[in-house]
Amino acid sequence: MACWKEIRSSSWIYPTLVLCVYGFFSMMRPSEPFLTPYLTGPDKNLTIDEVTNQVFPVWTYSYLVLLFPVFLITDYMRYKPIIILQGLSFIITWLMLLFAQGVLAMQLMEFFYGMVTATEVAYYAYIYSVVSADHYQKVTSYCRSITLVATTVAAVLGQLLVSLAELSYFYLNAISLASLSLAFLASFFLPMPKKSMFFHKDRIPETPQGTMGQETMSNAPSINKQPSYQEDKDAVKSSVISRTLPECQSDKHQRHMLVQLCKDLKECYCTKKLLYWSLWWALATAGYNQIVNYIQVLWDNRAPSQNYHVYNGAVEAAATFLSSVTSMAVGYVKINWDVSGELALGIFSALDAGSLFLMHFTANIWACYASYLVFKSCYMLLITIATFQIAVNLSMERYALMFGFNNFVALVIQTIITVVVVDSRGLGLKIVTQPALKM
Repeated sequence: MACWKEIRSSSWIYPTLVLCVYGFFSMMRPSEPFLTPYLTGPDKNLTIDEVTNQVFPVWTYSYLVLLFPVFLITDYMRYKPIIILQGLSFIITWLMLLFAQGVLAMQLMEFFYGMVTATEVAYYAYIYSVVSADHYQKVTSYCRSITLVATTVAAVLGQLLVSLAELSYFYLNAISLASLSLAFLASFFLPMPKKSMFFHKDRIPETPQGTMGQETMSNAPSINKQPSYQEDKDAVKSSVISRTLPECQSDKHQRHMLVQLCKDLKECYCTKKLLYWSLWWALATAGYNQIVNYIQVLWDNRAPSQNYHVYNGAVEAAATFLSSVTSMAVGYVKINWDVSGELALGIFSALDAGSLFLMHFTANIWACYASYLVFKSCYMLLITIATFQIAVNLSMERYALMFGFNNFVALVIQTIITVVVVDSRGLGLKIVTQPALKM
């Protein structure tokens, strides 16, 4: 009991602990590596073309529409309400996965999953508003590591349940829903931040001079004098003004903040180095998101789940583990990334492109699995280098701004690819053609 009181009274341990609990259970989704086999199996009875060309594109469109407003609202509402919204969106998504039927219902499910990914920024930004800068490095490692651990554990658990216990995909989704419900409950225990990165910075409130004088006069005792009707009107008027001034100042502050964000964004991209790394970030992230979104469809094409054993969970677990290893290696390898960063960018981007071409040309499912491991590991290595190269010369506020804008540009590129290549109203290409086009 004393230990719990000490944790609650700590300025950083309690919010970090609760956020890590939320992060673990929100990523503990053993059904996710088996989404495509579930949708095309007897539970949902969708065709592979319906999943590829009609259902999955909705996630990209909804994510694009929601990302920018959610990014601003998240900061304005100080993170916690958006984390709760994400937890609720998770539950709605998995309830629809379990009980809804038909293409339209699955498209609506993808819309809510777009809400989940758009609100993800709140999870990573929340902790910086409730702990001091001295603990930033520590809490960042905890919050990011717990999601990697949960993703790996979920993938391994899902694979074991499918391969050894022969559990149906429906019950995997039920386990995911139970885990997400625990995450939703945990979100209510997060402390409400008193500040945010942009709209609620620590600042000294301005007190109008007139208001102070009016308060002093109103508190002074009046001797042998009765208040007149005109004095009552003046008192009411001054009261209204005193209430209106902070609101006007608040509105003025919000407008000033938006203008300042635009100026900061323009200044960030004036540096050639940051512009080049940001351009790579946007292009690479667009391709990565597109591959991750449709990789299960490709695997199902190479080895249909109705006829072959599915090892999606094992592959995702291995990919997550290798990605975390390569990302951590960046911090320990003694290399001057200012000099060697672009060389690494060229070499590993070429490996990424080669792995995608191999996926396109091979019919062997194991070669596809191996190519995916190489692709994801190389991307995570390069995105870590890019993050460091961008963040090292920026304040946290400007880094957050560039991070959000780079992801928005990536999503615009991904949306264009989806509309032209994937969507049934565009070219509607088969899945085996798409990896070659994304490089």
